[in-house]
Amino acid sequence: MRVLILILAVLSASQSWAAGAVVKDGGTLQLAGVTYRLDGIDAPEFDQICIDEHADTWACGVEARDQLAKLSVGREIRCGDLGADPAYKKRRIGVCTVVGETTSLNQLVVRQGFALNFDPAAKGRFKEDEASAKDKRQGLWKGCFVAPSDFRRGRKDGALLGDSCRADKDREIRAVLFAEQPAMPPGCNIKGKFAVRARVTGNRGVYHLRGCRSYPGLTEPDRWFCSEEDAQAAGFRKAYNCGAKGK
Repeated sequence: MRVLILILAVLSASQSWAAGAVVKDGGTLQLAGVTYRLDGIDAPEFDQICIDEHADTWACGVEARDQLAKLSVGREIRCGDLGADPAYKKRRIGVCTVVGETTSLNQLVVRQGFALNFDPAAKGRFKEDEASAKDKRQGLWKGCFVAPSDFRRGRKDGALLGDSCRADKDREIRAVLFAEQPAMPPGCNIKGKFAVRARVTGNRGVYHLRGCRSYPGLTEPDRWFCSEEDAQAAGFRKAYNCGAKGK
């Protein structure tokens, strides 16, 4: 009996499941109060912009979020907990699956073209799904985009990916993908700015909340975030002038 209780305790600690998953972005969801980043994939950030097959700007980060939501919201989801996210200790790494299905959400979003195989974590296990999505021009691959990891780091010289990238429009495309004044996604009003001074504390940039003295003056943010948790997970720290009144 003690052995059975121990086994059940271990299973409960390593997995969680619920019907009410909250999708944060194309590669992150919250389940039973725990935030999981889907293991082995790299999905667009919520504020990431791409170019579609008609050469128009496309809120691909919002679309990636919506695609993951279609796969998971209102369904019973189970996530295997692989441990703390090295990039953000308050977040967990997980393999999440709709109960009753064998293919993980991790694999499905890559197969649909809304995420990339992300090594070394993936160990190449989603390479075939990525190649198939690319060949079929699905999801992100129908347009032109940069890898989400390059977008997060502000690497404007990163490789252009997708079927609609034109070599003769390289400069114009990069100006769109890394807009000087990116549009604020709905409900996401936290401003982020890349800053060399933030590297002293091991961060990439600084985020500014409404109510901070610095907020009105920051007219050209590099990033937009929906929550402080999102900003911190992306490697940004709060502006020192926010104080206790920053909201």
